[in-house]
Amino acid sequence: MSLLTIDIGGTSIKYAHFNASQLEDEGATPTPKTLDEFYETLTSIVSTYKKKYALTGVAISAPGAVNKETGVIEGASALPYIHDFNIHSALEKRFALPISIENDANCAALAEVKYGVAKGLKNVLFIVLGTGVGGSVVMDGKVHHGKHLFGGEFGFMLMDDTHTFSELGTTIMMAKRYNERTSQSLDAIAIFNLAFAGDPIAKEEMNIFTFNVAKGIYNLSYSFDPELVILGGGVSQADWLIPELKKQLQKIMNQVEIASFMPEIQRCYYRNQANLIGAAVDFSQTDSK
Repeated sequence: MSLLTIDIGGTSIKYAHFNASQLEDEGATPTPKTLDEFYETLTSIVSTYKKKYALTGVAISAPGAVNKETGVIEGASALPYIHDFNIHSALEKRFALPISIENDANCAALAEVKYGVAKGLKNVLFIVLGTGVGGSVVMDGKVHHGKHLFGGEFGFMLMDDTHTFSELGTTIMMAKRYNERTSQSLDAIAIFNLAFAGDPIAKEEMNIFTFNVAKGIYNLSYSFDPELVILGGGVSQADWLIPELKKQLQKIMNQVEIASFMPEIQRCYYRNQANLIGAAVDFSQTDSK
């Protein structure tokens, strides 16, 4: 399978040739500001790779809620011009090649299930700790989209009477709370460093963050009973995160005595290449239907 894989981001579009389970000939370009420029940019990329390779298709990772039945990217993103029309047909016509489109978090999850830390597993949860909390539900090796395409939108979960997972389980909101309390302008990394150095407010805010991430993992694990929970997002690469989450999970399990298993957690293997690789996995699954 010789594919051009494309990852559409808010600031840049990445692309690569995917062949024999590997990415090669990677490139990137700034994301266009208008739909016409978007079409021109992608068509030019496809044309260039057609000359180099005998492409069998184009696999696309995109923001938003991708409706595979209608070809429409629903929801909202930083690129409003890609939403609410049949973009699948529009691109397929321009490329003159079969295409697939899937949500970026779902693509990242598929990459991990096919080639990464969840290789060989069938039922996996992928939690992305970014500006909000997102993710993906993989059941029997395939993405579970849900009736309203909200499968994996873990950030909407209420963690207490008023606050969502995205409000309590992200480093951006942790930093906002800390800075409001201290009248400073520190980023999350600086606050974590202060916490480890003994700063009481930093420790308290870090504890709120890690406890709520652990609570989210616990609740999801005892709802879906996955083989593995994978963590993505920048903070997932911190060496201290999973040990801290396991401490918080143990506290929860000590409180809920009936709980019989500790959730299995690993950080994602693929980072910048995850969406490109997962888009190719999605193409192969879509093509086989």
